[in-house]
Amino acid sequence: MNPTTTALVLIEFQNDFTTPGGVFHDAVKDVMHTTNMLANTATTVEQARKLGVKIIHMPIQFADGYPELTTRTYGILKGVADANAFRAGSWGAEITEALTREAADILVEGKLGLDAFATTGLDLVLRNNGIKNLVVAGFLTNCCVEGTVRSGYEKGYDVVTLTDCTATFSDEQQHAAENFTLPMFSQTLKHDQFLQALDTQ
Repeated sequence: MNPTTTALVLIEFQNDFTTPGGVFHDAVKDVMHTTNMLANTATTVEQARKLGVKIIHMPIQFADGYPELTTRTYGILKGVADANAFRAGSWGAEITEALTREAADILVEGKLGLDAFATTGLDLVLRNNGIKNLVVAGFLTNCCVEGTVRSGYEKGYDVVTLTDCTATFSDEQQHAAENFTLPMFSQTLKHDQFLQALDTQ
């Protein structure tokens, strides 16, 4: 895999998921621990960046009162609003300090739903950077990660999901995504397999 045509997209590595005190941290911390996803992702970011992979941070955030979601009466986005999570300007919406950020990294804003392409300039950013390989990590494995890899697959990217750099609400949901859903739209790799694939070029 050529690092210079590869992007690592980091979905919602924000305090409300990653950090004790975050709104949804208690809901995801067990799977985070099982997959060791924060440490694995930090390692992957550092090593991939050195090899020339483009690092893209993909947070989600909403204005006070969640005007973007006012018609939602069910589902995960209603849960976000009800829990007062990912509010623009809040500590919970900040990207975790567990991941390093450098000037050459790209921050893509505007994510308001499950598919990181839908309401953002992600596709344009990838194409402007000559990206062919879309590598995805983050939260939630069976929600925003899955939504993004589905879309990336349909847009013609060579998609990889880093399964040990993802987490969701239960081991059952994590395993179902890893074993059944994600392989339909991506190659499912561990972070070390991905880094090894980059190293061989």
